[in-house]
Amino acid sequence: MKPTIRDVAKMAEVSISTVSRVMNYPDSVVESKRKRVMDAVQKLQYQPNAFARGLIFKKSFTLGLLIPDIENLYFAGIIRGMQDACIKLGYSLMICNTDRDKERLLSYIDNFHEKQVDGIVFASDVLYPEYYDKLVGCRIPFVLLSSHTYDYEIPSIEVDDEAAAYDAVKFLIELGHKEIGMIGFNHDNSIAGPPRYEGFIRALTECGLEQNIGKIRYANHRFEHAYEAAHELFTAYPELTAVFCVADEFAMGTISYLKDRNIHVPGQVSVVGFDNLRMSSMFIPKLTTIAQPIYELGYRAAEKLHELLVTGSVAILRERMDHRLIVRESSREK
Repeated sequence: MKPTIRDVAKMAEVSISTVSRVMNYPDSVVESKRKRVMDAVQKLQYQPNAFARGLIFKKSFTLGLLIPDIENLYFAGIIRGMQDACIKLGYSLMICNTDRDKERLLSYIDNFHEKQVDGIVFASDVLYPEYYDKLVGCRIPFVLLSSHTYDYEIPSIEVDDEAAAYDAVKFLIELGHKEIGMIGFNHDNSIAGPPRYEGFIRALTECGLEQNIGKIRYANHRFEHAYEAAHELFTAYPELTAVFCVADEFAMGTISYLKDRNIHVPGQVSVVGFDNLRMSSMFIPKLTTIAQPIYELGYRAAEKLHELLVTGSVAILRERMDHRLIVRESSREK
């Protein structure tokens, strides 16, 4: 017969509730009792029943993740980080792809509520008032990942997009480039677009290169959109010798456009991306880029949500992780 939690409690000479605490919150149990329980679990080969745990703690031990584009390689790293953290913390993970569709996102929140998820990580999207109202109305704790809001006191974890973009553009300027353009996100549906634009502007202004401020074209998150934006940018400003792209996929689209026009990268034009996707070191030329700690962001988001669920608050409300510039083959001195 399969061993039960009662069998573990009897062998360890503790209460059933103590066994439950050891399974879910081991630090809350004194070491001597914890050791007896774990010894009993090992001897009996006991496996906790998730449904039973839910009844005891009134929790599903499931977290939800809302992402805007599951085909984007950035989110593969985010999901991997969250999944690993969930395994460590004892949660299952449910993932929903919103395609940046408001009605779909709101329906997913309803689905999460029906499934009684314990909390939600809301990733890489603008927290519109209707989203906030729905989450609060459903009484689902949530944290923001690669996003933020100053309208509400919501925990968040991200990099400093403005500072990271500034570092990328300052790097190009220090290489001697004076004609610098940018391929950016459309600002009307992007949380990262405006601060990365501001970092671009700050670097140019500090270095007296204000003539480049208008040399920007925008794209909608995909390679093919960046390819078209690069066509528009270089048609309008053929004198450009460097381009800052707000995503590695945009950098790849830009380089592909230039290659098709027989413009050599980095011989004639330097290109810097943003993210450091796995593909950035496989692409030809290998991308110079701003590296986000993608896996760590996902992992930390799960930890932060767990902290909120267990304690009711977080130690750091708006948390930022470090970025770094990785210099590869797509940039060179002017």
